[in-house]
Amino acid sequence: MSVSPVAPREPGDAYGRVAELHAIRERARGGTGRRATEAQHAKGKLTARERIELLLDAGSFHEVEQLRRHRATGFGLEAKRPYTDGVITGWGAVEGRTVFVYAHDFRIFGGALGEAHATKIHKVMDLALAAGAPLVSLNDGAGARIQEGVSALAGYGGIFQRHAKASGIIPQISVMLGPCAGGAAYSPALTDFVFMVRDTSQMFITGPDVVKAVTGEEISHNGLGGADVHAEASGVCHFAYDDEETCLAEVRYLLSLLPRNSQENPPADDSEDPAGRRCDALLDLVPANGRLPYDMRAVIEEIVDDGEYLEVHERWATNVLCCLARLGGRTVGVIANQPQFLAGVLDARASEKAARFVQMCDAFNIPLVTLVDVPGFLPGVDQEHGGIIRHGAKLLYAYCNATVPRISLVLRKAYGGAYIVMDSRSIGADLTYAWPTNEIAVMGAEGAAGVIFRKQIAEAADPEAMRVRMVEEYKSALMHPYYAAERGLVDDVIDPAATREVLIRSLAMLCTKRAELPPRKHGNPPL
Repeated sequence: MSVSPVAPREPGDAYGRVAELHAIRERARGGTGRRATEAQHAKGKLTARERIELLLDAGSFHEVEQLRRHRATGFGLEAKRPYTDGVITGWGAVEGRTVFVYAHDFRIFGGALGEAHATKIHKVMDLALAAGAPLVSLNDGAGARIQEGVSALAGYGGIFQRHAKASGIIPQISVMLGPCAGGAAYSPALTDFVFMVRDTSQMFITGPDVVKAVTGEEISHNGLGGADVHAEASGVCHFAYDDEETCLAEVRYLLSLLPRNSQENPPADDSEDPAGRRCDALLDLVPANGRLPYDMRAVIEEIVDDGEYLEVHERWATNVLCCLARLGGRTVGVIANQPQFLAGVLDARASEKAARFVQMCDAFNIPLVTLVDVPGFLPGVDQEHGGIIRHGAKLLYAYCNATVPRISLVLRKAYGGAYIVMDSRSIGADLTYAWPTNEIAVMGAEGAAGVIFRKQIAEAADPEAMRVRMVEEYKSALMHPYYAAERGLVDDVIDPAATREVLIRSLAMLCTKRAELPPRKHGNPPL
């Protein structure tokens, strides 16, 4: 069978046009060329497209407005009109679920934001909200494009407005992979989670040069706004990692624990960890003596599925732990006092950290499990002047306002106002359990006895012996493990080894919980 020869194609016919399209797309994907890519790699940074490939499932990315170019003139801009305008936008999948993404391309205008650049981001943010899917921003830009003036600033305003509109509706995750200065830093601050990479990413409102000019202080970029600073000192950063590959892998893991939007539940996972597994190790992990410290992380690891959890704000306000994990295959948010640091007391930072986490979990239908071992609020002039009342009220408000399933478990101490704030029965916990080692009281026995029996102790022939006797009397009357249970403030006192099974069964019962808040425009929480 003979085959007719293919006739030559004219440049203007359909085949020629398609060839032209492919050539343009290839230019757009290449950015500004090999040298710019090599310069990016020389800084230890991946390109925007390499980052997207790591974040999303292979072959799932669909780019939007790849051929967009700016229309600005002046300062030589009319001669530089690269495709994408320095930001790559679109959608793909993470473990098969839709995720929207935009990534600054530092090779083009240093990733600086101009009018066209901003419009592309607005487009993908609107699509994410309309589709009800998470939004991930891969940030590596030099801020507003100075040559475009106020048009660039207006572009940031549109981004901020959309972040606020989407808040609590879809998960928003910011991944800091380069510099983020000035007003641009408010974009990640408005999102649910901020990831940073050490040495290559920084965030600050005014850079080191401005700080030196105004205050005389000399400081490096990382010293002012690096990953460790924001992970430990400011609390701006939720997660910090040594390299981009690990960082993006953890973003994928976080997304696997979250629902696509506030109208859905987080995805369930078929865990092979038996729901009825006994946790006998807990009897050794937690000393009965309330004065002895221990690592609450070990308790969480023993209870949750396969011992896996993702700790949020791991290095900030370390006296309270906030973790995402699974129990019986269901995502849960765990809030726990950490006796290893400051004896697990609540202070201003810990209250703020936990309040934010509770609000996030409630927004995205993640049940709350609270592990309580708290001796109270941290006393001191600094705490009072720093607004401990206001910050403690944030946590109280967050719990009271939460409508997701809520279970609290008192392991040892639960004293004073801190007991109430840590999701006690009186502020709406659905179920409250306690271990036989629990001590729920207004304050510790020593302090209480010193107040109640002050006169008797002072007048006794042997004040110290009288004090010891009064402490024991107070403990036996008001602080025995079953006092709260007898009054219905604790639903049950449980064997610590049965903790995992009790929590999983309770969460299964509460999974159909429906609760509504009173009609209102919005609440007015303490700030």
